[in-house]
Amino acid sequence: MSTDELEVLKYPIGKEEIPEEITSVEINEWIDDISELPQKLKEAVNKITKKQLDTPYRPEGWTLKQLIHHIADSHMSALLRFKWALTEDEPTIKAYDEKAFAELYDSRLAPVEISLDFISALHGKWVILLENMSTDDFDKTFVHPETGQRYTLKESLGHYSWHSRHHYAHMHNLLQRKGWL
Repeated sequence: MSTDELEVLKYPIGKEEIPEEITSVEINEWIDDISELPQKLKEAVNKITKKQLDTPYRPEGWTLKQLIHHIADSHMSALLRFKWALTEDEPTIKAYDEKAFAELYDSRLAPVEISLDFISALHGKWVILLENMSTDDFDKTFVHPETGQRYTLKESLGHYSWHSRHHYAHMHNLLQRKGWL
């Protein structure tokens, strides 16, 4: 497999790009992405077998099962980051090792239905929060402990919109390549 082919498998929708000026149109589109992800994941999983969930989406990549559990872990962290930024003055958030999380027993062994249900509930809460945030709320910030960089909640929303579409594309593209759709 060529480097270019591997790059497309790694970044099926391209690398993340957050605009410098974020408009309300983008915020609303990104909220829609967060809102739609749980159903899109459930529909994709309903098309495949439990054995197929153990297929990596790319060489040296996570299995589809690990990918779904990763989304649950990552978005749980995201919701907490939003809540901390909304209730504290520029908090330093907690980072985590996503690769190590993906190797834990729950990510390798737990049925995906657990994380699918969790993602549905989590995104339900998150969307209610997002839809009721003010412009000033979206300008609130948190600090990443590893880089010291400050992120606004609108930038973070853009990131998690991309993250949702990015990982859904990993799953969808594998199902398409394998003829499992």
